[in-house]
Amino acid sequence: MRATAGVVAGTLAALGGLHAVWARSPWPCRDREQFADLVVGVTPDRLPSPQACLGVAGMLGAGAYLVAARGGLLPAVGPRRLPAVGSAGVAAVLLARGSVGPLLFGTGRVPRTPRFVRLDRRVYAPLCAALGAGAALVAANGRQVD
Repeated sequence: MRATAGVVAGTLAALGGLHAVWARSPWPCRDREQFADLVVGVTPDRLPSPQACLGVAGMLGAGAYLVAARGGLLPAVGPRRLPAVGSAGVAAVLLARGSVGPLLFGTGRVPRTPRFVRLDRRVYAPLCAALGAGAALVAANGRQVD
């Protein structure tokens, strides 16, 4: 279970770092136009604000901590049940994003660019589903350190 917790928490932390970078830069895309198309699926004028990127980065970091704490990789702080309940919440959000995203994007309900829709179906949604499944395993079977 520690290995699963490490992979999920490490990936969430890395994605949080990437979202923090996106508050200031379109890296690894060459410019804002390519970033808007591939990563967000909108026109550049509709890109999220830097504050929104940092908010997502913070949530991903918190999710990484909760999964790591539930998996026994980090000491738990706060209420005793927080890592168990929190990692289950992380799992629920990621599983929802992995399953609902492809149903919304590209159908007209939530308009996105064709390149984003293709990437979402091939990369983003499956990654969310896999991370959600891993977080669910950790939430159900983890042994946090007190």
